[in-house]
Amino acid sequence: MTHNELPHDPATFTLWREAQDIRARSHLAGFYYLIAWLLVWIMGGEPTAQFTVGLAGTAFFGLFLLLRLVNRLPEQYTPRLLQGWLNRQWALILLGALGWGLALGWTLYSPDFKGSRVIAMMATIAFSTASVYHLAMRKHLSLLILPLLYLPGLLALALDWQEQRGHFIALIAYLSYLIFALNRNRQVYQNHLAMELKLLEQQESLEILSRTDSLTQLGNRYHFNSLFPAMVANAQRQSNSLSLVLLDIDYFKQINDAHGHACGDACLSAFAELMRQVFRRDSDALLRLGGEEFGVLMPGTSLEQAHLLAESFRQELAQHGFSVQGQNLPLTSSLGVGCFDKHRDVSAEAFFKRVDDALYRAKNAGRNCLILASVA
Repeated sequence: MTHNELPHDPATFTLWREAQDIRARSHLAGFYYLIAWLLVWIMGGEPTAQFTVGLAGTAFFGLFLLLRLVNRLPEQYTPRLLQGWLNRQWALILLGALGWGLALGWTLYSPDFKGSRVIAMMATIAFSTASVYHLAMRKHLSLLILPLLYLPGLLALALDWQEQRGHFIALIAYLSYLIFALNRNRQVYQNHLAMELKLLEQQESLEILSRTDSLTQLGNRYHFNSLFPAMVANAQRQSNSLSLVLLDIDYFKQINDAHGHACGDACLSAFAELMRQVFRRDSDALLRLGGEEFGVLMPGTSLEQAHLLAESFRQELAQHGFSVQGQNLPLTSSLGVGCFDKHRDVSAEAFFKRVDDALYRAKNAGRNCLILASVA
């Protein structure tokens, strides 16, 4: 999975990571519970004498295995879907632990299973150790697995204290070690998760930097090249309107030559700030395409709406100009405005060229004017 496919929200990423880890670390648990129970039943002595109990246990662990298999991760990584999957998965994990704990208790209590008691205790030790080292994500739920696995067996051993006290003490000692190990492993897991979140944050910052023009803090050409085709495809698929405004600062080279590049940079920043004031809807994507050329992607915007906003920007810029060192310099812009037409624009490149041609018509018409691509 690439960085762009990962959930970027920290809370969602935490749920996604927990879901991925639980699925990877416990997907064979249902199979091993079933195999362990079959061994306990068959090796207990006379399987036919305990046919009802054996069949009931097989049915339970078989159903448990089936439920684990059908509880698939959601295709969309939303907090609600991930949390729902985790709730079901943890419920199944606890149900499996309870089922095996009862199986252990019955095996240690019933004389008919005397021959398989060692197998049942070894399986319990294996299951509890695996849970401590692989399912330490949530402290209280992870901790609850241990008493579900052990308490029924410990109760059965306590009822036969004279003969089973050695096993009882050994299991209690190992259980105390597991509780200690669980706390340690949970801390390790949390540390790893914190490191992943920090790395995700850094990657997100780098991704933002790679898509942002450092001078104007608008999106850059790289961002436009990745965003524009996707927006065009969505407009074509959904039959939604998508408008594009291309802007070019008039005679920008003269500003650089007359006042220096520092003044030119200040001019570009001021131009971008005015864009943010006029094209201020959350859906508008403001971009610096290179040099003194800018663009605005406006999804869900008709040609008439885009025309009004673009013309408002042109007039606002021409009226106020650009202030530098207490001096007001005239500043104007040429604009091309168009709306995607799936019947005329066979591709994103064709749409861009149509609006870009309108921009050059505006520049050739004397600048400080707006040309609509629809009449080009």
